[in-house]
Formats: sequence, structure tokens, C-alpha cells
Amino acid sequence: MFKDLDPILHSQLRLAIMSLLISVKEAEFNYLKDNTNATAGNLSVQITKLKEAGYLEVTKNFKDNYPQTICKITPKGRDAFDEYVKSLQSYLKSRK
Repeated sequence: MFKDLDPILHSQLRLAIMSLLISVKEAEFNYLKDNTNATAGNLSVQITKLKEAGYLEVTKNFKDNYPQTICKITPKGRDAFDEYVKSLQSYLKSRK
């Protein structure tokens, strides 16, 4: 009856990261950190999990001699997010 929820996205911080990235082309690590109120360590771990799942592309550069991490949602990540939202909607519709 209910669709399974993607366990990768069914984490508050990972879902927040994906929600921020779904509407932008890419985002810097500090932007994600500031907008999720996550610690740098926890955010890094969750980004790695999303990257390993193929949901994010992560690029590391240097900007003005400082490390810069840029995250971008992949087509697979966009599809997974859309499916997750549809699954949640099916839960809500069942309450009617």
C-alpha cells in the first residue's frame, strides 16, 4: 500500500541538503552548513553518503588559497528526490 521511502534521503540532514540543492545549480559547503545549521563534520559525513549513493557530485577546489567544496545534485539524485516526494505524497493522500 505505501511506497518505501529511500533510506538515503530519509535522514533529516541529507533531506535538507537535497532540498537546498534541488533548486540551485550548485552550492558551496559553507552555504549548506549555514542553511542546515549542521556542524562541519556531520555535514561532511552526510555529503559523502549522498555522493557515494550517486546523488551528489562534489568538486574540491581552492579559492584565494582556501579550500572550496562545491556540491551539485546529479540527475540520479534529482530522480531520487522526486520519487521520495511522490512517496511522501502517497502517505498523505492515504489519510483522506
